[in-house]
Amino acid sequence: MEDNQRETRQERREKKLEKKKERMQKHGGGLARIYKEAILKQINKLRNDKEKGKDSREV
Repeated sequence: MEDNQRETRQERREKKLEKKKERMQKHGGGLARIYKEAILKQINKLRNDKEKGKDSREV
């Protein structure tokens, strides 16, 4: 009967987690990339200024 087809709690949990992962946001990664690029740009600018011997914070 149905007992042969019954799933264990762990199997139901795994299926639920798989479906949750499928529903995860697939958009919006661009914003994170913009922030990352902005931070890298600042770091590179500071490194270049430091190599040239000037401190950009001395304004």
